[in-house]
Parts: sequence; structure tokens; C-alpha cells
Amino acid sequence: MKIIDLLENAVLANASDIFIVAGLPISYRANGTIHHENEERLMPPQTKEYIEEIYELADHRDPSLLENEGDDDFSFALPGISRFRVSAYKQRGALSAVVRIITFDLPHPEQIGIPKEIIDLANLSKGLVLITGPAGSGKSTTLACIINQINQTQEKHIITLEDPIEYLHKHQKSIVSQREVKVDTQSYVTALRASLRQSPDVILLGEMRDYETIDVTMTAAETGHLVFSTLHTIGAANTIDRIIDVFPASQQKQIAVQLSMVLQAVVTQQLVPDINGNFIPVFEIMTVTPAIRNMIREHKTPQIDGILYSSNKPNMISTDMCLSNLYHEGKITKETALKYATNEEMLNKRL
Repeated sequence: MKIIDLLENAVLANASDIFIVAGLPISYRANGTIHHENEERLMPPQTKEYIEEIYELADHRDPSLLENEGDDDFSFALPGISRFRVSAYKQRGALSAVVRIITFDLPHPEQIGIPKEIIDLANLSKGLVLITGPAGSGKSTTLACIINQINQTQEKHIITLEDPIEYLHKHQKSIVSQREVKVDTQSYVTALRASLRQSPDVILLGEMRDYETIDVTMTAAETGHLVFSTLHTIGAANTIDRIIDVFPASQQKQIAVQLSMVLQAVVTQQLVPDINGNFIPVFEIMTVTPAIRNMIREHKTPQIDGILYSSNKPNMISTDMCLSNLYHEGKITKETALKYATNEEMLNKRL
């Protein structure tokens, strides 16, 4: 079977990922469960052949990077089928890949359970907004929906820096410049520094990976730009601590002050199974208030959880309150709510 047929089958099966790994049959992940295409185990020559075909589909991208470095990330599209994000790698000397399926059209936020309060972050004029959560929890989709909202409603210059580009945005009311790391630019930091000279209103940074990127991101947010980015953290307090801890001890006080001024919101999202076995998002939303700015400045971040827990405003909601709401709406079971709770005992009493 040709790779193009495998990709098409996976899209028809509503799969989220395809696994091409030696020693296993071709496998798909759909609704959080891994299914095998057939019983035939792939041998290293077959995985190599499939991965070479993928490289050909990706506008003849050079496979020597994978051969030399052992890892390569890129994306490509098949007209009429879908877009795909590829993470190719070597394991036990054999070429392997995990292919994420990305739809051409952005889903409507309401249909996939993204609340209005998150989409409304598009109306901010400056500062830093962070979308956090574990890998595969839908952070890129949430960000793409926010960018799409700006693009449809405001006249802005939006610069996205991604590795690789997932959703493609057409120019609508806004101008959208999408840059892919390793293809259009050398690194996040290089592109981010350059973007400040490209008259941006909004900057989307795929991921804040290291000290240098976080440093430049803070500067961009401080100089009047609206910056969106992601971190693999769970919870607003953890996210704030993670950013401050990246810096040397001598700078942490100054960074806490800087962060307290630029941070506008932290959204944490996770995917949980609903009563039908499909996955739906659960959100914690923290909109930064003057009280929270003081807590960040004075290193009292643990108190933020208390504020979130006692609040039930739509723009200030804890993960557990969101789980409680989904349970009362009949969308998830009590077991699911307690399994994903941050404070199981408290949520059990509440339910």
C-alpha cells in the first residue's frame, strides 16, 4: 500500500496520529486508542520506503537531515485530503515517524468546546497570553482559533513563528506572516528578534523553549505587542514559577516584576474522555487582576490557586470547577471528573 493511501485511510477513520515504526503494523490513534491497520509488522526497509515517500510528498524535503541528526519535524499538505505534521526519527537504527493529522479548515471554537472567554483574548491590545498543557492537548488548535478571530475582526499584522506550521491562515482583515523554523528562519530567537522590526501587532510563538526565547518574548510583550505562546505546564501557578525559575537567581526578582506587568492571562487545557468515549477539552482560565500582579511580584504564586478555586467567573475558573460543570451538564462521568481533578477530595465534596 502506498503512503498516500495510508494517509487517506487515516483521515477517513478520524485518526489524530499515524505511527510508522519498525516491528509494528501501521497504527492509528483515534479517540485516544491505538488501532493497527492490519497484522503485518513493518520491517526497517519498509519504514524507510514509507518515510522516503513522505519526504517526496513534502515538496521533496531533503531527508539527509533525518539521516544525519536522527530527528526532523516538518509539515505538508495533500490537496483535498488534509494537512500533516511529521515528526520523523530513528529508533534502533531504523527510520520511524509519527504523523499528526491537521484539518484544512479550523474547527468552530464552540463545536470543539473552546469557551468564548478564551476566544475573547483576541481583543487584548498588548501583553503576554500563555496557553499551557500537556503535549497533544490541543494548544495549537486553541491558538489558531484565537489568531483566526483576530484575522477576521481586526486590521493587524500577525506574525506566527512555528515549528512546523500547522494551520494555514489566509489574509482576511489582517495581514498574516507565517514563518517556519528551520525553513524560513534559523531559530525561534532569531525570528523573534527580527519580528520586532517587522511592525507586528500580534506575535504567535509556537513554544517558549529556553531562557533566551523567554527573555526575548518578555521584551516583545513589554514593548506594546500582543504575544501568544505555549508551555508544557499544568496550572497558572506552575506556569509562572516555571518562567521565573528559568532565569538565574540574581535576575528572578526583576523577572517577577516584569512578568507581573506583561502577563494578561494563562489558560491550561487538558483533554478528557466524555460519556461517549470522545475527547473534550477542560480549561483552567486565569485572567490577571491587580491582586494577582501583586502575588507574582511578591513571589506568592501558591495563593493564585486559592483565588481560582474560590472564583466561579467564566474568565477566572479552576480546572476542578470546569470538570464539575461538565459533570453537571452530563458530558463526563464522576469517575472522569475525579481522575483529572487537581484536588480530588475537594471536588468529590463539591460533586
